[in-house]
Amino acid sequence: MLSRRPPVILATERHTMSSAHPAPASVLASALGRRRFLSLAAIGGATAALAACSGPSTAGGGAQAAADVDFAGIEPATSIDFWSNHPGQAQPIEKELIAKFEEATGIKVNLVTAGSNYEEIAQKFQSTLTAQSGLPGVVVLSDVWWFRYYMDKTITPLDSLISQLEWDTSDYQESLVADYQYDGAQWAMPYGRSTPLFYYNKDQFAAAGLPDRAPETWDEFAEWAPKLMDSGKDKSGYLHAFMYPDVAGYAGWSMQNMLWGNGAAWSNEWDITCDSDEAVATFQWMQDSVYQDKWAGVSSSDAAADFSSGAVSATILSTGSLIGVLENAQFDVGVGFLPAGDVDGPVCPTGGAGLGIPAGIPDEEKLAAAMFIKFIGEPENTAAFSEATGYMPVRKSADMTAALEATPQLQVAMDQLAATRVQDYARVFLPGADQEMAKAALAVLTQEADPQTSLTTLRETLEGIYENDVAPKLDA
Repeated sequence: MLSRRPPVILATERHTMSSAHPAPASVLASALGRRRFLSLAAIGGATAALAACSGPSTAGGGAQAAADVDFAGIEPATSIDFWSNHPGQAQPIEKELIAKFEEATGIKVNLVTAGSNYEEIAQKFQSTLTAQSGLPGVVVLSDVWWFRYYMDKTITPLDSLISQLEWDTSDYQESLVADYQYDGAQWAMPYGRSTPLFYYNKDQFAAAGLPDRAPETWDEFAEWAPKLMDSGKDKSGYLHAFMYPDVAGYAGWSMQNMLWGNGAAWSNEWDITCDSDEAVATFQWMQDSVYQDKWAGVSSSDAAADFSSGAVSATILSTGSLIGVLENAQFDVGVGFLPAGDVDGPVCPTGGAGLGIPAGIPDEEKLAAAMFIKFIGEPENTAAFSEATGYMPVRKSADMTAALEATPQLQVAMDQLAATRVQDYARVFLPGADQEMAKAALAVLTQEADPQTSLTTLRETLEGIYENDVAPKLDA
C-alpha cells in the first residue's frame, strides 16, 4: 500500500462544461476570419466565465491562476506549427483540415511530422522544452504522456481559451473530454481517440464452424480456439487462433480489458494492485494459452500485419488500425466488443491522443492554437477524420453516415463507448509505467516467467515511480 494523500484524479463520474461554456453565438469563432473574430471576442470575452472541470484542486490554485489569462484583447498569431505523428495514417486528412482552417481564418498552420509514434513525438517535445526554443502551437499528446507535462507545468490549461472562443464542449463525448481534466482544469482536447477492438477473420471462423461474431467472454473464445487451430493446421503460414499484441505496442493498454474483466487492475487509483491474486490468475491464464494450450502467440512486432496476412484468426487492435487492416486483408474482417471476463464485462479502456498547447509560447500563438483545435473538433471535421483513419468521432452530433457507409465496422467502436472505463492511474499517470507493464507482459508471455514474481516486481517498480517522480510534484 502506498503512503499518499487521498487520490484526486478523474472521478469516475464524468462532467461536462456546458454550463460554464454557453452555446456559441450566431457565428462560430472558428469559422471567422481573424479580424471578424477579434471584434466578437472583445465583446464576449470580457464576461466569459472560467470553467470548473472535474477533479478537486491539489496544487494550491496554481492551475486556476494559470487558466485566468484574459485573451480578450489579444490578436491570434498569423502562423503556428502543428506537431503530429499522423495517427492512423492521418497526414492526408490533416492537410485537408488545415487547408479548410487557413481559408476560414487566414491563420497559417505548418504541419510538422514530429515522430512516427507517440513516444517519438514526446521525445521531440521534451528536447524542445529543454532547449527552450522552437515550440509548436499545437502538439499531439498521447494518453500516457500529457500528465507528465501537466506536472512539469509545460502545457497550457485551456479553460480561458475555451471561454474566450465561446467553445461549447457539451457536444463532445464526455468520457473523451474528461480524460484530460485534472486540478480543476482542462489540459488537452480529444483528437485521434480509440478503443481496442476484437478483430477476427470471418472466413476462418466460418471454416471452423463458429458463429460470425466476436466471443462474448474469454472463456468462450478458449472453447473456440481448438476448433480454429484444427481448421487452420494444414494452411500454409497459419500460426495461431489468437495473437496477443506485441508487448511493446501498448500491452498495458489492451490488457486492462482482461484484468478488469477478472476483477483486477493495474491500480486502484494510486494504490498499485497489479500483483493481486486476480491479476496473477489473469496472467497465468494468458501464459497457459501460449505454453500449455498452445492456441495463442505473441506478435513480435506488428499484430495488425500478422492478422491481415491470415496467419492468425483473431487479435486485439486499436480502432485506429481498422482502415489499414481493411485495406490489407484479403478476407472478410469482423470486429466486435472486447470479450468479458468472469467478473465484469464487456469493459474496455479508451486510448489514443489529444491535442495540447505548450505553456512556453506567446499568448497570441496560444489563441491561434486554440482556434485550430476547436476547428479540428467541429462535427463535420471529426467525422471526416474518423472516416479517413478509423478513429472515433469526438462529437456526439458528428454525422457519420458517409463514414459508416464506407466502413460499417466503425459502428462497433462507437457503440463500445458505452462500455468504456477510465484507465488505471498506474498506466496513464506514472511516467514510464506503460513500458514497465510491457516488460512484465513480455517476461510472462514470451519467457514463461512466473506471473507472481513478475507482477510483484512490477508493483515495486511502479510504487517507486510514484514515490520518486509523481508524489513530490503533486505536493509541490
